[in-house]
Formats: sequence, structure tokens, C-alpha cells
Amino acid sequence: MSEREDGQRGDRRGDRDRRPGGARRNARGHERNRRAQTDRAFSSAAPAGRTRRADPARLAAFETLRAVSEEGAYGNLVLPKLVRAHRLDRRDAGFATELAYGALRWQGTWDAVLARCVDRPLAELDGAVLDALRLGTHQLLAMRVPDHAALDQTVGLVRAVVGAGPGGLVNAVLRKVAARDLPAWVEELTADAPDETARLGLAHAHPAWVVRALRQALTAHGRDAAEIEALLEADNDAPVVNLVALPGLGDLDEALAAGAEQGTLVPGSALSSGGDLHRLASVREGGVRVQDAGSQLVARALVAAGQGADGGVEGGRWLDLCAGPGGKAALLAALADRQGAHLTANEVAPHRAELVHRALRPVPEHAWTVRTGDGRSADELLGGRPAVEAGFDRVLVDAPCTGLGALRRRPESRWRRSPRDLAELGPLQRELLHAALDVARPGGLVAYATCSPHAAETLTVVQDVLAGRRDAELVDALGPVRAAALPGSLDGDRDPSRRWAGDTGPATVQLWPHVHGTDAMFLALLRKR
Repeated sequence: MSEREDGQRGDRRGDRDRRPGGARRNARGHERNRRAQTDRAFSSAAPAGRTRRADPARLAAFETLRAVSEEGAYGNLVLPKLVRAHRLDRRDAGFATELAYGALRWQGTWDAVLARCVDRPLAELDGAVLDALRLGTHQLLAMRVPDHAALDQTVGLVRAVVGAGPGGLVNAVLRKVAARDLPAWVEELTADAPDETARLGLAHAHPAWVVRALRQALTAHGRDAAEIEALLEADNDAPVVNLVALPGLGDLDEALAAGAEQGTLVPGSALSSGGDLHRLASVREGGVRVQDAGSQLVARALVAAGQGADGGVEGGRWLDLCAGPGGKAALLAALADRQGAHLTANEVAPHRAELVHRALRPVPEHAWTVRTGDGRSADELLGGRPAVEAGFDRVLVDAPCTGLGALRRRPESRWRRSPRDLAELGPLQRELLHAALDVARPGGLVAYATCSPHAAETLTVVQDVLAGRRDAELVDALGPVRAAALPGSLDGDRDPSRRWAGDTGPATVQLWPHVHGTDAMFLALLRKR
């Protein structure tokens, strides 16, 4: 049995609480690592006998962190490729995923811990050594890995990949980290926090400005600001992988047989425990896709908003204005094919337009077109003709945003974003919504969506655009969202709506990780008069 498997048999922290405290010395008189309440085990091997190889699962996690740090990559895009490259089995793939995403998610808090254990500014450390220390810290404080295994394997990784020199530093620093458990570290880090926002940020690994923004967003969308801690905790939970079967093209039988469960929010969806889903033929062929249930709901709600009294959906021309990388476009195209409509998927970046093209391949080609161009150019989208002749019946604006609602799935985003991004993205979001209304035919519907709950990217954008136009009005989004969801899944406290004009006015919709188990997707529906 490997050290990792042995460590996963029980909760390391629970065992730790049963060990007596106090410092002890080994046979050579060397004092063991001390902690406030309990002892920690450590490796007794001499330096020459310690591990000098990189465990494949830890190496995959390490390479993920390096790609994120050095290349600005996204962990959720890099890690699956590395899992396949290192040929990790299901158990090791799960370990690598928990380690990589956890280290990225908790980076700010782990850096605060490391700053108290390193005798120099962290910025002066070699980047590879710092990433290795983050991995070691996550194993020691947040995973069921025995202390000796976390120390030995991390030092071995550094010696194998970086060099023998930094091994001693890594060993010494991680021993200091291991001197306390996570609650003790959080207590120390937050003891001199200037306010509750800073305390929550350190305790739950969110920048203080994000904590403040999310608390304000809860209030703006009609929820209790006291939910902030539950929201932060949900951001740190490992997200369940959501699957969608493209209507008429895929089915979930293979995924369900492999252990997935039926989704609880959206029809035609499933929840998977993870692993390398590309091992499923239905996923490789594209009939089943990985897509958050919140994103599925947004696409389906836009279609449900066009249903007539007989339950049918009109055909016509549909547009996904910001289609990359293609998840919502694939679902919309499959729905368009079933309803006799045609989807134009527009993407400004050529490499992302290619991703959209790949995503749409399972859908019959007569149902879609991929276009590369600036979504703000209404004349180009309409081919120089007026909207009354060439306009679109349905338009989705999945606007570029800070992604504060998808921090579970993009763990590094919380440390990359800053308030400055809001100021830079705001004008673009307004221009895209204006363009969407410009290209909609009279009577057409426009769905404005973001994966951020921040009021500056959601409610304020919609208010500003409506204030500047007489040819657009807000229509209710809650009805279409409920029609697209499974019966009863959005009732009671799970009601995601915010009414704009008393109890009977049109509503926008805001989903939440801690309430709905989805990304924090926002949706507003507007009609072109």
C-alpha cells in the first residue's frame, strides 16, 4: 500500500487530535517538530536516503501550478491533459485534481502561512520552489496525507525537478508549516486582521475585495448578506462535474453506468464524481459535454422564453454573440436544430472561434454557422441590412466578465482579478448589450448573462443600457428559467429572482453556488420593441 493510499484511509486531523502534546526527542537527541497541541510525525531517513523522484500525481499537480504561474494558463484546462500525459489511473487522477486545484484555490492563505515560515520575502524565492511549497502546504493542512509523506514526497519532487540544492530549504520550511494545523494557522493569521472582511478573506482564501464584492452582490440580488460565509465556503468546495446530453444527439446512459447521477436542476443533465471523462465515448464524440448546470439553464431559458401557448418554439435566426469556447453554443445549436432554427455563433478571437467550431461538430451543419468578428459591429452581423429584415429572433450575450461566480472551477481567477478589471470590462459589456439589441428583430429577445454576480457587471449594466434606449424593455426571466428547470427545483429559498418593480414587476435571475450548486450565473431578458 502506498503512503498516499495509507493516508487516505482516515482523517489525519482526527487522528492527530488523539495524540498527546508536548515536545519529544529522538534517539539522537534531535527535537521533533512541535505544535501547540499535538505532535507531528516526520521522516527519520538520512538525507541520502530520502526520496529523489517525483510521484506522477504530484508531478502533474506541480506542472499545473507552473503553467498557471509562468504561462497564465487555466488550471482546469491544463490538468486534464497532464492527467492523460502521465497516464494516471482514477485514484491518482483524483489525488492530482484535489492537490492542484486546492493549492491554487488556497494560494493566498498558503502564501500568508509560508511568509511566516520563510526567512525572506516570497517574491525572492524561485517560482518553482514556491509552487512546490504551496503543494506541500496544501497536503499538510488540507488533505489526508501523512505528514512524513507530504514532506518526503515534496522534497523528492523538488530534488527531481528543480535540483538538490533547494531540497533542504523546502524540508525546513514545511517542517515549520507542519508545526500547526489549519485552525491554529487561521487563528494566528487572523489575530491582527483589521476587520471582518480581512478575516474572512484569510480564513476562506479570498482576496478582501472579492469578499466585499460578493457580500454586496448578495444584498443587491435580494439575499441576506449574512450568507457570505456560506458562499465563500461553497467557492472552496471541489465542484461536482456537470454533464449535459445535447438534445437529440447524446444520452447519459454511459455516464450513468460509470457512476454519474441524474442532475437535480436541469433536465438532460448529470453529476459526475470526476476522473478523466474523455474515457467516455459519448464525451469524446461530443454528444455529452461538460457544462455547469447554471450555463445549461441560461441557454435553455432563452429558448423557453420563445415558447408559444401550444408549447412549440418558433424557428428563425438565433445568435450567440460571444460564443467562445462554445459550451452554450453547442446546446443552443442542438436546440435550434430541433426547432427548425439556425444559430450563428460569433467569436472575436480566431483561436476561440476554432474551439466553437469543434464544439458544434456533433450538431448537424445545417443548424449552425461559426463567424469570426467583433460582436459590437451590428452592420457586419446584419450584412448591411436593417434589423427588421435581417435581425435575429434570439440573441445570447454571454458577456466577458471577471468570473467571480465561477471561482470553484477557475481557482486561480480569484488571485488574478482586481477591481480594475471591473472598470475595464464595464464599457465592453454595455457595448455588447447595445449591439445585441441593435441586431435583434422587433419583438426579438436578448439574454444578457454573466458568470459573475457583481452588481457592476449585472444589474447596473442592464439599467444603464435600458436607460439609454426607447426600443428595449426588461421582461421576466424567472418564468422561462423555471420552465427550463426541473419542476420544483427553484422553489422556496431556492428562488433565484430579483423583482425590479414591486412584487409583480419583471425579474432578473441570479444563481448561487451555496444555494443552487451552480456557478453564480446572472440572467436578464430584454425584448426589442
